[in-house]
Amino acid sequence: MKLLFVGDVVGAPGRRVVRERLKALKREVGADLTIVNGENAAGGAGLTIPTAEELFASGADVLTTGNHVWDKRDVLALLEKDPRVLRPANYPDGSPGKGVFVTAAGGVPVAVVNLMGRVFMPLVDDPFRAAERVLAALPAEVRVVLVDFHAEATSEKSAFGWFLDGRVSAVVGTHTHVATADARVLPRGTAFITDVGMTGPFDSVIGVKKEQAIERFLTSRGTPYETAERDVRLSAVVVTVDSASGRAASIETIALRDELVKDPR
Repeated sequence: MKLLFVGDVVGAPGRRVVRERLKALKREVGADLTIVNGENAAGGAGLTIPTAEELFASGADVLTTGNHVWDKRDVLALLEKDPRVLRPANYPDGSPGKGVFVTAAGGVPVAVVNLMGRVFMPLVDDPFRAAERVLAALPAEVRVVLVDFHAEATSEKSAFGWFLDGRVSAVVGTHTHVATADARVLPRGTAFITDVGMTGPFDSVIGVKKEQAIERFLTSRGTPYETAERDVRLSAVVVTVDSASGRAASIETIALRDELVKDPR
């Protein structure tokens, strides 16, 4: 079976390229399940009910998030009413929503797990021990498991991939908005990439207008950020998994430019 994972969707430009390209991409790669990280989908930070509905209508089956999950007020109702929208499972007990979603894809049970790192990130519970608790709680028949590990430090992501090698089908990194070139299947059968990259405007500093980001670095002031608009791309990976064993056979990276947007340069 094939799992398609789309990296962090940033604002209206990211949602547009998902809307225009995702369904065709799903057909092209033969995706059985499509997971989209939507934590920056609403104005570049957070997720709302309308933006979640737009991503689902565009072809997403499951939405994952990260440290910006709480940025929009109506996300609490969204997390409570729709189990397909996840927040990191290692937020403290009592946090709204769930960090795991189990579904069927092509008749095969699949678990999608959302976890978040702790290095240079908000204070959350230990993701390594949280992962062990999540896996122990899954039904025995669930052998295909994809983990979105939303984390900053490449070392923490690498360690997490090795920690789960052979126990999950894939560990895909999100958060930095910069795709890495290390996609591979680890020795025990877990597909891994440090970061899938951003689905949004690349004529930017990780999705925001570059002039604003440069100004903040020059002045050390908290200048406001706005989502950039040009050179919009979709970043994703497709993981091929043996549905009987849950072991990954391959992981391939995908980068698509928005055909509707012309780069004026």
